[in-house]
Amino acid sequence: MRGNIFKIEGSPMVSIVMPAHNVCAFLAESIRSILAQTYPFWELLIIDDASGDNTFEVAQTFQKKDPRIKPVRLPTNQGAGFARNVGIKASEGEYIAFLDADDIWLPFKLERQLEFMQKHDLKVSYASYELIDEQSESLNLVVKALKELSPQKILKANYVGNLTGVYHAHSLGKIYCPPIRKRQDWALWIHAIRKAGGARGIEEVLAQYRVRKHSLSGNKWEMLRYNYTVYRNVLGYSGLRSRLLFLQFLFEQFFVKSRQTEVAPARPDSAEEGLLPHDGKE
Repeated sequence: MRGNIFKIEGSPMVSIVMPAHNVCAFLAESIRSILAQTYPFWELLIIDDASGDNTFEVAQTFQKKDPRIKPVRLPTNQGAGFARNVGIKASEGEYIAFLDADDIWLPFKLERQLEFMQKHDLKVSYASYELIDEQSESLNLVVKALKELSPQKILKANYVGNLTGVYHAHSLGKIYCPPIRKRQDWALWIHAIRKAGGARGIEEVLAQYRVRKHSLSGNKWEMLRYNYTVYRNVLGYSGLRSRLLFLQFLFEQFFVKSRQTEVAPARPDSAEEGLLPHDGKE
């Protein structure tokens, strides 16, 4: 490892929360990307959300090889947000990070991000990430992290790629997903950034987001309905304020974020390339 900050005893542990449902085809690759991390002080909490395939068996195979991997099997399917909350509750790390079971971290992801957070005394951070397909081939697109994200800005759209987000649980406390099926990752980051007073992004690409056909919403209006649910029911805003924020979201989503979707080199190495984050798989 490059930085002396991580060579001393007592380096902070990171709890990585990974919800998993019917992803046995991708899970091994995701786990290997964590095993390849240059920062070794982590635990991986794999929450199998009642999969109907061999997802849990794959997780158990890796657990036998590395005790830092801790799979949990839920008896009934509850959704990604519920599974994340199970992992958050069981976590023991100073920092909490997230990775879906079909996405990938680059080897230096944790090292770079913890260095960045400690250098700038941050409680929440996130990073840019690349888009890949179901065969792990690059789509030549990068979602670029905003340099800074205020509590007001995060209300306008989900600018945190969940696979890159990290928060400092020892100072903010454990922050959970609300009990809704969609947009709960966005709600979590709204609360985290509020408590932290803001967040900063790393423009370097640190992860790869797998675009899967079944993960794309077939009903965009249903997804948008959950955005209003976040404003009205999760945040408790009045109907009028919720409608105004919803209109701001539409403008931000389709006229601001969309303009920053550009083609990037297949393996971007510089921080100048990329796009803004898009919403998660839920």
